[in-house]
Amino acid sequence: MAASITPFLMFEGAAEEAMRDYVALFPGSAIGEVSRYAAGEAGAEGSIKKAEFTLAGQRILCIDSPVKHAFTFTPSVSLFVECESLDEQERAFAHLSAGGTVLMPLNNYGFSTRFGWLNDRFGVSWQLNVT
Repeated sequence: MAASITPFLMFEGAAEEAMRDYVALFPGSAIGEVSRYAAGEAGAEGSIKKAEFTLAGQRILCIDSPVKHAFTFTPSVSLFVECESLDEQERAFAHLSAGGTVLMPLNNYGFSTRFGWLNDRFGVSWQLNVT
């Protein structure tokens, strides 16, 4: 049986910026272990070889892929955030949607009285709900 299952985000050069942005947005979040590419390794020197951070207690891993690929993030997999208040949701939605794409603006969709979905400026998909 698996010891754990952890979301893993693959960026092409923006891993550190995204990780720092997310950790700054959600209180109680932190950057953990960070490993960087050294000179002569597959990735750009100083970029993220592998990093770990937590958002609201959820462990997440990320990298800067040294391999260029023809795909990126897709909304079919997203980070689902249960916000504790409307203010928290509005602040997070405004921050994450800046420079990104709103897929479903904050609204009542029947299955939730206050829900929104977006892709942030890094391409990562987020669903924000109020508990």
